[in-house]
Amino acid sequence: MKRFALLTAFLFAAFGAVAQLPKPAETFGFEPGADYKMATYDQMLAYYAKLDAATDRVQIIDIGKSVRGRSIKLIFISSEENMKSLDKWKDISAKLSRATISADEARKLSKEGKAIVWFDGGMHASEKAHAQMTPELVYRIASEESDEMKNIRNNVITLVVPVINPDGLDIVGSWYRKYVGTPFETSDPPILYQEYVGHDNNRDWFMSNMPETRAVTTVLYSQWYPQIVHNHHQTAPSWARIFIPPFRSPVNPKIHPGVTTGVNLVGTAMANRFAMKKMPGAISQTTFEMWWNGGMRTAPYYHNQIGILTETSHATPTPRYYPTDSVPRNVGGKTTDGTDVFYPYPWKGGESHFRDAVNYMLEASMAVLDLAAEKRDELLYNIYQMGRDAIEDKTGAFAYVIPRNQWDAASGDNLVNVMIQGGIEVHKATAAFKVGTTDYPEGSYILYGAQAFRPFLSDLMERQNYPDLFQFPGGPPIPPYDLTGWTLPMQMGVKVDRITTSFTASAQKLEGKVPVAAGTVKGSAGYGYAILRQDNASAKAINRLQRAGEKISVATAAFTDGGTNFPAGTFIVEKGKTTNNLTKVVQETGVSAQAVATKPTAVKPLQRVKVGIYKSWVDNIDEGWTRWVLEQFDFDLDTLHDTDLQTKNLAIYSAILLPSQRGEEILHGHRKGEMPDEYTGGIGLPGVQALERYIAAGGTLICLDQSTGFAIEQLGLPVQDLTEGLSSSEFFIPGSLIRMSVDVNNPLAYGMQPEAAASFQRSRSFKKIIPQRKGEGGNENTALAPAPDVVEVARYASKDLVMSGWAKGQDRYLKDKSAMLNVGYGKGRVILFGFRPQFRGQTHGTYKLLFNSIFSGAVK
Repeated sequence: MKRFALLTAFLFAAFGAVAQLPKPAETFGFEPGADYKMATYDQMLAYYAKLDAATDRVQIIDIGKSVRGRSIKLIFISSEENMKSLDKWKDISAKLSRATISADEARKLSKEGKAIVWFDGGMHASEKAHAQMTPELVYRIASEESDEMKNIRNNVITLVVPVINPDGLDIVGSWYRKYVGTPFETSDPPILYQEYVGHDNNRDWFMSNMPETRAVTTVLYSQWYPQIVHNHHQTAPSWARIFIPPFRSPVNPKIHPGVTTGVNLVGTAMANRFAMKKMPGAISQTTFEMWWNGGMRTAPYYHNQIGILTETSHATPTPRYYPTDSVPRNVGGKTTDGTDVFYPYPWKGGESHFRDAVNYMLEASMAVLDLAAEKRDELLYNIYQMGRDAIEDKTGAFAYVIPRNQWDAASGDNLVNVMIQGGIEVHKATAAFKVGTTDYPEGSYILYGAQAFRPFLSDLMERQNYPDLFQFPGGPPIPPYDLTGWTLPMQMGVKVDRITTSFTASAQKLEGKVPVAAGTVKGSAGYGYAILRQDNASAKAINRLQRAGEKISVATAAFTDGGTNFPAGTFIVEKGKTTNNLTKVVQETGVSAQAVATKPTAVKPLQRVKVGIYKSWVDNIDEGWTRWVLEQFDFDLDTLHDTDLQTKNLAIYSAILLPSQRGEEILHGHRKGEMPDEYTGGIGLPGVQALERYIAAGGTLICLDQSTGFAIEQLGLPVQDLTEGLSSSEFFIPGSLIRMSVDVNNPLAYGMQPEAAASFQRSRSFKKIIPQRKGEGGNENTALAPAPDVVEVARYASKDLVMSGWAKGQDRYLKDKSAMLNVGYGKGRVILFGFRPQFRGQTHGTYKLLFNSIFSGAVK
């Protein structure tokens, strides 16, 4: 009897604490995935704190803050023994991923180490189930005592970011709870669920502009280096239950084939698990591909990590019924009769619940963990071998050199910082060096090709050549999932030399990001100080100086002062309070100011720069990106909703900006019944009339990409969009970099280089319409009609249009056609961008076109 009591005590000591682990439902008041229910982020934080306190199998840390200041949590789960040595497992993973150790040491560490597997939820907040699923995933890994889970805990260090976008969970969850039980129960909020980028928070994974992205990429590429990264989403094809790998073609050839086959291996494990658990509806090889670099699961490919995307159906807590007699013949391009190898177990409809989505996500995650536990040492050694293959690759570049002297002084530093955030090693020359006949000064950057993350480096530095893919011979193209071309030096306007021959240089490895190099004030002013426009940061400097009360003017013609030539467009900061303000601003922004002795002959004052940016109640990602870019450069910015445009005194704005958005959405917005009344309707006729009055009185309206169609139609501009109405069989550029010639003498192009890359996202080109009038005898005579006030600022090139990516019909519809126009309207101007000069915060090389357009409205 005593022996039985001792055994009982031992078992309680061993398993009692685990058995008593708090469950999510005990904190939430309902099971994750319950109909009509969503846990809040605060409830989740409370639950994770309880779980952390209850077991040594769980550890929680902060890795950063969201845009709105919410803490982003990273949760580690493994066995108690493994959790004692987290630093050891992290160090092993880093050594194997960076692949600078010997093969013998790598084999030893692969046997010794633990597989590192990453999961995340809550990125796309409108896909509501994955943030609700992650608490249960963490609980199950920590608490379950099955043989499978014990093996997982013993062999895997699981990393979970339960909610990548906590702001979005707050926004979407509050909206759902407010409108549940109303006609708007399944609607989405009329604002972006990430402050600036909304759905594009999954398009930021090589630039890392957003704080949430930076928090995660630091863990992925500079700390833990997981072998598998599983990114949960919820846009499965209708009538399927979950999309799982394999992906459809094409695959980017920069990706190691070991990554591609590893992705397929994980997808197969998922499919088999669903089949054996009698969970139908898993579909593969549709919609999603492995070409584009920039998504949360795609950027890991270029770091030799197996990136997994699953897209699970049923993204709302509201149940739905799918009639069993209405199963479509095809789902996602696959037949539903069970004869398609990539959809062998079709779902036949019936009731669908929020909990179903949670269950499918949990099982997909378990498939990943089970495979990782069984193939622990293989995964660890494979990531090492792929890194070695990259280091030893003799076909790639020996190095990429970014010369110190750039057109925009900070552009090279900005590109380098993108690379460092992505885990790339960068060296800085400590002395001048020479490669062939080219001399490079001290301070130039060297990015050697022989590093484990060469695929990431070379993919961002070099041109993309997307393959020709058509639905059938002579038919329309198969659209890519996202972009076809994104080469960063082209987008950012940075000169980079690809070096294929070896060279030696005295250089030091950078241990952190490059800080802003302080600018200088040169000379003592007689009249004031000149600031050139070729640096993007000049806009930030001018905005800060104007806000500090400095008087600023613009030279409308080139001038010479003290033997120094200054181009037209130079900003002149008049001598006043200037010295202290100017010194502080140039040090902070990195621009330099040159003293001028006398007032230039041709100058105009820069009046107060104040921008109104239109924000529709139809949430618009381009509005968010535009707002973010302008805030980075300290523009004085107001958001204008529909009623603001209709009723506000618009004369206070030097420029009003319409981000890229369909004219229908601007004009009419949400229809009655689609949303609560306060979020319906667009600017309507009153808004159009208000804009007409504003421009006619001397205002400046700036229209980006899609919104140009609204301006052309509603204002009757003498401009034709040459791409309007074209089919994809005639003209199709889904996301490429197009060569553009810029008139650098035009005030809207001051500071630009003569050639730039236009980010063309199914964008447009223009043609000026010449009005015709009847002459004698009824004949048309152009000479009798007044020439329209339409000035071309930039045009698409006459040859070699596609700089990076893919295009169809470009020679007919873009070659020598206008890309940017400045159109007179009364006393004001309408500036039309056929492309997006601020696209996703990537296109630094065309920022100045937008900034100059804004400044032009304040030059009177």
